[in-house]
Amino acid sequence: MTKFLLAVHVLAAIVAASMFPPAARRALAAPEDVRAAEHVRLLHRICRVYAGVGIAVPVFGFLTAGAMGVLGDTWLIVSVVLTLAAAVLLIVLVLPRQEAFAEGGGSAEATVRLGMVTGIFNLLWATVTVLMIVRPGSTTGA
Repeated sequence: MTKFLLAVHVLAAIVAASMFPPAARRALAAPEDVRAAEHVRLLHRICRVYAGVGIAVPVFGFLTAGAMGVLGDTWLIVSVVLTLAAAVLLIVLVLPRQEAFAEGGGSAEATVRLGMVTGIFNLLWATVTVLMIVRPGSTTGA
């Protein structure tokens, strides 16, 4: 049960990113709706905060992995590579595109591309979450 709760907790971080493209489409469909625009800005702010706080995750992760003696384990190396890929996607593609919508720009076509990129980001992050919790091949017993 603990692993399930940990997974749900970690995966909750991707919810705001997933909610952004539909919220942007709603805001584009009703440009006079102030609440829709505020919702877009709020979701973007949440994603930026998660990205900022997320910088601490690898630091604590490496400290924990060192203490557990698993720094060379395949599951950890794969997780690190996928985490880096997700971070690059978030910083280079997701957040700047969200920023454009939050500032009142963007198009319906751009929401589709943002949804695709966000989906890839979410898939990477979900995979990392599963690897970190299940730890396939780990001998730590955790």
